[in-house]
Amino acid sequence: MERRDVQGHYERLAAEYDEHWVYGPHHITWMSARIAETLRLSSADRIADIGCGTGMFAREVARIVNPEHAILCVDPSVAMLGQIGTPPPAGLTPIVASAEDIAAGRSQLPYGQLDAIWLKESVHHVADPAATLYGLAARLAPGGRLLVIMLPTSIEYPLFQAALDHFAELQPDPALIVGHLREAGLQTHLRHVEYELRLDREKYVGMVRARYMSMLSTFTDSEIEKGIDEMRAAHPEPVLAFPDCFAFLLGVKPEEGR
Repeated sequence: MERRDVQGHYERLAAEYDEHWVYGPHHITWMSARIAETLRLSSADRIADIGCGTGMFAREVARIVNPEHAILCVDPSVAMLGQIGTPPPAGLTPIVASAEDIAAGRSQLPYGQLDAIWLKESVHHVADPAATLYGLAARLAPGGRLLVIMLPTSIEYPLFQAALDHFAELQPDPALIVGHLREAGLQTHLRHVEYELRLDREKYVGMVRARYMSMLSTFTDSEIEKGIDEMRAAHPEPVLAFPDCFAFLLGVKPEEGR
């Protein structure tokens, strides 16, 4: 396997990211609705999507919520943010910054405080989750909500075994992230949400070949092709059906005086 280059991975994948990442016509709508309901979003909220990528979820959340203040789409990849559009759609404001930049106050935001923040499948890219989540919690207004969405430490994807093992090595335990949120002074709740995915096998093979998951970027071309042969042998069915299970970690900042 090669060294992991997360930033370079997303820069290379940006132009085709939505094509390779969208599992089906209903996945984005389903996940965005779960984000909006878990964060109890209202049109008056000041909202940030940290690690937004191409803004696919922020765009749908904006459609659901119709925000009075544009949702801040924060990502360190200029190429990924460029897929949001120029000019960006109404209700979205792209900001080139990392989660660490926002947490440390190195990047200026148009809002002094935020009412809601979410990080979807990006906390595993953060070098120091405890410090970063503490800093993000400090950006919340009283009563503000911080949602971390992440995969569990093991997944049931129809990937080749070396990829599944490598994912388990890299993925942080949601219980550790719960602890970080509580240490940041947030009242924290954990629930698990599951969505069944049904994909044409060759579409999924194409996603794997494009390294749609960042941990696949550590495999060489020959390792990916060998893994695809393994996948095809293990899954001869033309349509793959498998569960996508997410941990939803919600932290709520106490109201002042409580």
